[in-house]
Amino acid sequence: MNFEIERPSEILIKSKIKPSHQRIKIYEYLASHFTHPTADKIFYELKKEMPTLSRSTIYSTLKVFVAAKLIREITIEDNEIRYEFNIQNHGHFKCEKCDTIYDFNINIDDFISDELNGFQINDKNVYFKGICKKCLEFKMGSYR
Repeated sequence: MNFEIERPSEILIKSKIKPSHQRIKIYEYLASHFTHPTADKIFYELKKEMPTLSRSTIYSTLKVFVAAKLIREITIEDNEIRYEFNIQNHGHFKCEKCDTIYDFNINIDDFISDELNGFQINDKNVYFKGICKKCLEFKMGSYR
């Protein structure tokens, strides 16, 4: 079988988004960086190859992508919005040492209580904070 992978421009067109060069690059960045970047991180990374790119283009494009449900915003810390390409329900773990955010599989619907019957749920998130395995191993290794 030969499966054809859709190009970013085709995905944007299907989502009724004009596929400008900047939007395609932002989409490609998110599709290849599962690091839950902030808008500023995306800006700094893409500015290297597109010197005329503006912050406002990043922010407005991310807003358009979120509205089209191509990506989603996650807010683990009150003052920090991050973006992710994986729009399927899953959980997040944020390391308090290295600030890395890890995805993990979880059935979020198992957490919905019968007490919420009749409520409209617009967003489902499960977040954990702590110290990741890598940082714990480094800490343990530094004591030896």
